[in-house]
Amino acid sequence: MRRRISCPFVSSRLLTVLLLLALTPLSAGADEDPVGPWLQARMREHAAWFSYSGTGEGRPGAMDLWRERPAGAPGLPNFTPPTSLAPLIRAVEAGVVNITTVSPRESGLSGMKRSTGSGFVLTPEGLVVTNSHVVSGANKIAVRLSDGREFSAEVVGRDASTDVALLRLSGSDLGNLPALYLGDSDRLEVGDWVVAIGNPFGLDHSVSHGMISAKERVLGVGQFDDFIQTDALINPGNSGGPLFNMKGEVVGVNTAVISQGQGIGFAVPINLVKDLLPNLRENGKLERGWLGVVINDDRDRGERRAPMVKDVFRDSPADAAGIRSGDKLVAVNGRAIGSYLQLLRKVALLAPGTEARLTLLRGGVTQEVSVRLVARPKQEATEGLVRHAPSDEDLGLTLRDLTPEVASPMGQEAWSGALVAAVVPRSPADEAGIRLGDVVMEVNRKRVKDAAGVRAALAKGSSGASLLLRVKRGDSLQYVAISR
Repeated sequence: MRRRISCPFVSSRLLTVLLLLALTPLSAGADEDPVGPWLQARMREHAAWFSYSGTGEGRPGAMDLWRERPAGAPGLPNFTPPTSLAPLIRAVEAGVVNITTVSPRESGLSGMKRSTGSGFVLTPEGLVVTNSHVVSGANKIAVRLSDGREFSAEVVGRDASTDVALLRLSGSDLGNLPALYLGDSDRLEVGDWVVAIGNPFGLDHSVSHGMISAKERVLGVGQFDDFIQTDALINPGNSGGPLFNMKGEVVGVNTAVISQGQGIGFAVPINLVKDLLPNLRENGKLERGWLGVVINDDRDRGERRAPMVKDVFRDSPADAAGIRSGDKLVAVNGRAIGSYLQLLRKVALLAPGTEARLTLLRGGVTQEVSVRLVARPKQEATEGLVRHAPSDEDLGLTLRDLTPEVASPMGQEAWSGALVAAVVPRSPADEAGIRLGDVVMEVNRKRVKDAAGVRAALAKGSSGASLLLRVKRGDSLQYVAISR
């Protein structure tokens, strides 16, 4: 029979023994016994440990090297660990489909090849999303739902550069299919829980879960690289299947794995798919929209910043909308952009004829313009269309309108020129002596009343020519020549 010992009893006995051992040398004379100070120090440590137990504070570890939460203490704030994903899976799995294709074998081989993949129901009427590579070259496509219903399908449109395809089912019993909800992939954060459902290796409706490992992964596949990385297991046959967030919304289309690694899968963000789907439905392929701007590409700096317009093509959609050199494009259709590649993806995925809403920053003021995109012209057709006239950004100036709100505190007359809000160090403007707070009133002896007037005057100048600015500095007026 084993003896059971109560931990509180042992702890109290241990404390009593230590207390007696610590006090005994004191009564005999602490100076004569070197063990006494050591015992007293151990007694203080144990007393401190007991004083922390039962409180809401984290108790210290040995010698205060770490903290431990006492039993029953609350965990991390705003964090609820998941218990079961079964309710989520039951709610969404009906909208996940298995796709089987039959296609000719590669050249030199006879017979037909049978392949499998995954997808999900987009509309109750029978539109299905999958990967482009799943249906590429297929002579026959069959789509099977989780309830056993099977439909034949045809490709409405597909795009290899994004690996997205849109299918349309045919047959009876359409109109009541279990369509899934789409989420907002821009709102995903690294660490968010996700679930992947698909048909890996022919294993029907297999479920895996994990988290978002990274966003905006560039794999070198193409200019539209913008993958979500996840450690949710994605295997051959998962391609085209949905990646769900914890609301049961599709936030990505599973598309790729790294064969040499484990737990490294990739999905196309659903917001990119949203931009592409109207294009595929109307044109059957990616017809790229064109804005008509040249962007000052700062990708090498590794910084996230709003792309700045360097030049505007004549008679382009941007030119018609009044976009100018020096404007910073901060959003497309309400979605923020922080790099050249983000702008390229959002514009190029929109079909020609689409009216886009651009948010831009000009002279410190945010404004919106509407732009109707056109088909991207051939490379040779754009030669000679770009405006090479200098801009205020090229000169190293940031200009701001002298509105009444800006002019009044400065004692300036409203709309009497353009205020110099910043000067780039070692720029042509800086070397010419332009200073922060100067007011540009003339460009090449032409009167200007705002920042737009300065830019218009600069656009009329020829590349390489010097500029003559008349600036107001305090109460004095002076001419400044800028060499370019």
